[in-house]
Parts: sequence; C-alpha cells; structure tokens
Amino acid sequence: MPLIGYARVSTDEQTPLPQTRALTDAGCAQVHAEHASGGDRARPVLAKVLEQIRPGDTLVVVRIDRLARSLSHLLEVIEQLEAKGAFFRSVEDPIDTASPQGKFTLQVLGAAAEFE
Repeated sequence: MPLIGYARVSTDEQTPLPQTRALTDAGCAQVHAEHASGGDRARPVLAKVLEQIRPGDTLVVVRIDRLARSLSHLLEVIEQLEAKGAFFRSVEDPIDTASPQGKFTLQVLGAAAEFE
C-alpha cells in the first residue's frame, strides 16, 4: 500500500521542507507540496493527488490542518479517498482510517461536523 504525502504551507515565506522530511520519514514514497491558504478549497496539487490516488493507497499529512481548515472540508476529502478505496493518515494526529481506532475518531469528527 503506497503512502502518498501531502504538505501545504500558507505563504511563500514558509517552506514545506520540515513537512516533506516528516512525510518521508513516515515512509511516503511520494510527497507533493503546495503553497496555498488552508481556507482555499481550490488547490491544484491536492486535486491532482486525489485524482491519481488508487485503491489501497494512503494519503498522509503531518497534521490535519495541513490538509483542511474546516471539519467539513476534511470529511469531504476523506469521503473522496474512501470512494476510491484509499485511506487517510495524519502523522501527528490520532487518525488513520485503515485502523479501527482511526475510523472511530473519524466517526466522532463526523458527528461534531453536524454541529458545525
């Protein structure tokens, strides 16, 4: 199951290098980096990654906020992954949708999103 890393920084003054190193250390064979605001859902690099992801792949981020700023956006991306038979993992947060604990955490987040 290939691990595919996604790193995001918000400004051109920031560097994705610490994230890309952490993702490589986590076993990601590929790491895609993007300069974009977390609130902006139109992210070409993320869109390309989601388009190319295959069944059994795992999208890995260092922290959830590097993928999405809102719970609804996070759940939307995870739904896209699940529809393709892929998984999601955060290195620093307790989410790995390939594990029962990670799925439970996701269900709790989904319930919280209903109140958002």
